[in-house]
Amino acid sequence: MTPSPPPAQSPPSIAPLLVPGCAGILALGCLASVLASGPVQRPVALAFGGLVVLGELTRRTGTEAREAAPLGAAGALAYALLGDVAGQPAQHGAAQTVTVVLAASLLGSVPYVARGNGPVLDHLARRVLTVGFAAVCFRPLSQQGVFDDWSGPAHALLLLALLALTSLCDAVLAAAPAHARTGWPFGPLLREELRGMVGITSAVCATGAVMALAVSVAGLWALPVFCVPLLLAQLSYRRYAAVRATYRQTIASLARATEIAGYTPAGHARRVAGLGVAVGRDLGLSGAELTVLEYAALMHDIGQLSLVDPVPAGATAGLPVTEQRRIALLGGAVVRQTGVDAAVAVVVERQADPCREQPVAARIVRVVNAYEEKVRDAGPGGVLTALEELRLATAGDYAPEVVEALARVLSRGSLTGPAAG
Repeated sequence: MTPSPPPAQSPPSIAPLLVPGCAGILALGCLASVLASGPVQRPVALAFGGLVVLGELTRRTGTEAREAAPLGAAGALAYALLGDVAGQPAQHGAAQTVTVVLAASLLGSVPYVARGNGPVLDHLARRVLTVGFAAVCFRPLSQQGVFDDWSGPAHALLLLALLALTSLCDAVLAAAPAHARTGWPFGPLLREELRGMVGITSAVCATGAVMALAVSVAGLWALPVFCVPLLLAQLSYRRYAAVRATYRQTIASLARATEIAGYTPAGHARRVAGLGVAVGRDLGLSGAELTVLEYAALMHDIGQLSLVDPVPAGATAGLPVTEQRRIALLGGAVVRQTGVDAAVAVVVERQADPCREQPVAARIVRVVNAYEEKVRDAGPGGVLTALEELRLATAGDYAPEVVEALARVLSRGSLTGPAAG
């Protein structure tokens, strides 16, 4: 069967630049407004600006950090939702709010920029737009006295409602560029962002609301008192992230056992894991499901260590079904002995079952592993040839929806064929 030609490359999209572009326009407009009218209540602006600078200086680094500077985000939201300062009305408007937060964020990022790992543009753009959204919703109405009669629980509920809307806005701003950049479905990306807000984002919003309420009563001295709990929570999160990174490194080291012993080619497990996670994202798997999928893909060949004679090039996809299942069950038993999550062991055990009986993660591992083996030594056109072979075998061996998701991932160019090795 003649492989179909690859899809034509579409022109570069401007969608990934939409969020930074809107943030830039908003920032320039707010800066011009503040320069024209002059800042008001400068001590208040300096206090909240200093809090944002401190938050940026203590920010977490790493690509997996959902909210890199939680203290800075909480301070920015508190400044946007500030009604009074020790009983005196807060006079700053939305333009000054955005200007102070942006200037402080840039100032606090100077040490990171000097070391070459400054904040990503998306981080600053989202900070500007989310703070601008909260400020536009609250500040004009607050300055007109609309909320003067809102006291006690009513005012607290008002702030929480505005923060909930701001969090939803932030989730959309995070999911939309990712969708435009990668082509992954927008719905699952948005759901994943909303799930992540149960953790650190909830603490940020709660701290921001408490700060705004406390400053209204006690003045600016409330800021250092109420920022301590979030700093402690951030320290605990860093320790958790370090433990999780060590855990993942341990799994990756176990996965390399088959490569070191000569049972599988170098980098095979890593390539299957990377491509498998991309396919899982395309199919809309959640963050927890993607983690299980990644670990199972890294360890999917560990059962080959039980073989007396290694399979040539570790290509288990061409073995009889009974032998594939035996290796998979042995691999699952090994995974269970390592103390890894039992869900990972289940995926490893069931990767050789009939596709209709497999969990989604096992279907993905099976398809991606077969693709990697088929395309490994293929010449030009090997990617299309391997996809056609997988499509022809979808009657019982490979799940059709997973094969098509793999084709979509490859056609987007987010991942290329595996390197020889």
